[in-house]
Amino acid sequence: MAEPILMPRLSDTMTEGVIAAWHKNVGDTVKKGDLLAEIETDKATMELESYQEGILLHRGAPDGQKLQVNDLLAIIGKQGEDVSALVTQHSGGNGQAAAEAKPETQEASPVAPEAPTPAPQAPTANAQPIDLANMEEVVLMPRLSDTMTEGVIAAWQKNIGDTVKKGEVLAEIETDKATMELESYKNGTLLYQGAKPGEKIQVNDLLCIIGDAGMNIDAIVAASKGGIVTQAPAATTAPVAQQEPAAALQGASAPQQLAVVNEGRIIASPLAKKLAEEKGVDLRYVKGSGDNGRIVKQDIDGFTPAQAQGASQVQAPSQPATSQQPAAQQQPAVEPTAKAQEAKPQTPATASGIGQVSFDEVPVSQMRKTIARRLAESKFSAPHFYLTMSIDMDQAVQTRAKLNELSPVKISFNDLVLKAAAVALKQHPKINSSWLGDKIRINHHVNIGVAVAVDEGLLVPVVRFADAKGLSQISTEVKQFAQKAKDKKLQPSDWEGSTFTISNLGMFGIDEFTAIINPPDACILAIGGISQVPVVKNGQVVPGNVMKVTLSCDHRVVDGASGAAFLQTLKSLLEEPLRMLV
Repeated sequence: MAEPILMPRLSDTMTEGVIAAWHKNVGDTVKKGDLLAEIETDKATMELESYQEGILLHRGAPDGQKLQVNDLLAIIGKQGEDVSALVTQHSGGNGQAAAEAKPETQEASPVAPEAPTPAPQAPTANAQPIDLANMEEVVLMPRLSDTMTEGVIAAWQKNIGDTVKKGEVLAEIETDKATMELESYKNGTLLYQGAKPGEKIQVNDLLCIIGDAGMNIDAIVAASKGGIVTQAPAATTAPVAQQEPAAALQGASAPQQLAVVNEGRIIASPLAKKLAEEKGVDLRYVKGSGDNGRIVKQDIDGFTPAQAQGASQVQAPSQPATSQQPAAQQQPAVEPTAKAQEAKPQTPATASGIGQVSFDEVPVSQMRKTIARRLAESKFSAPHFYLTMSIDMDQAVQTRAKLNELSPVKISFNDLVLKAAAVALKQHPKINSSWLGDKIRINHHVNIGVAVAVDEGLLVPVVRFADAKGLSQISTEVKQFAQKAKDKKLQPSDWEGSTFTISNLGMFGIDEFTAIINPPDACILAIGGISQVPVVKNGQVVPGNVMKVTLSCDHRVVDGASGAAFLQTLKSLLEEPLRMLV
């Protein structure tokens, strides 16, 4: 059945989106996770991935055209389906739009259309598969940021049995960047929740089911456990869950050797590897259904030959398996074996209790995963070099004290450095640049990212047009961003679009350090603490306030001389702060 895809709300302030570029044409095959289009919102251009499989039958707008949130973006279905009724329905009865849908479906089907699949409810000789991607009632976990791979349910705003309308908040989803509200794009009754508050759901996994009250959702829930599940014919009275173990054990009376389908390097997703390890499944015997034979989650969930072999080894010949046996007696021997291995002592010292090895393992948070990936990409793709300079902060200390006598908010040394860096960047645009592969972008605006430490890692909210803002305004924004970061309330508009980054560890007593560049910026400034040290002034040794700063530069964009010139300007501004206030 053809399924409409509506324009999603990709940011909390988005009301419409512009089709920046389509990545699929009408007639193309679309898989889950494939990039459908790039959508330009009011904050950024974001990639929209498909959460359905099928053929792209209709596109709601060409490149460069706007669509309102919840307007028809695309239709994905089976080859040769007529989608004119869906186009009319979602265009408010626009006859022209419906007329345009017909040629698109004709162009999309140069070959003979496939035979229609019988409905799962109809009694047939063979069982029929249930595909979550083609079910109207299913809501899958959306990709709420360009780096998101899974989300944590922070809180449900609707309970099972509640009536849900389009635009109402279903749940708060914690991504790798922030906690965001997820609005419903369907009307109906909330029948099922895919996870409890605090639990994780992978992108494109079942989030919830919204449908008619009283609807039977057992088959859909079962399908979510393994991607696609076989549903028994309607004439059969025994439940599916009881038939599958029986069928597996019935064939166990004749043990059979499993065929090795993967030799050498085995290609599998990280989730599939983890599930296989937990279930004791040998990946050599699992046939992958992903691209190039890649083993994915549903291949592990639906893997039964290993269980059949295990059952044949543990069941006595005098006790043939039947569907009447309790489920606990039909479990394969794989699971107890894995548990027995876990129960073995880790070290000989454990038994005596002397010198016992002890540790905690904490799951990696979404934020930490993203930090690890992005910084590793930056460190190993961008050739870093570092420039360190000492700055006399005597005048800055005195100026700050005087400013705080007049300022409505307390101005920090970090605010002074941020303002000085913004002024210096206007004079040295090469430092305010980005590497884009085949070109270098020299930014004329100054948006400075400020690294903020939170419990889970690091966030970098952006002070926009910092060169045109006063110290009080900069101080207020930084404090607000810091609080929002700790509360996990930052939105994509708060952390996108930096042209330069500052990281300050001076308040922790760090004298100097080097920082990894925050892509796509070309540079990051690491700020150490202000130390009282002996300095030579006018031929005499006197106490002075010295701060060390280190500029990390991407050598593909910035040369040593350019970085040094920027630091000289920064030094002069901080040593005579009045120069950056005029």
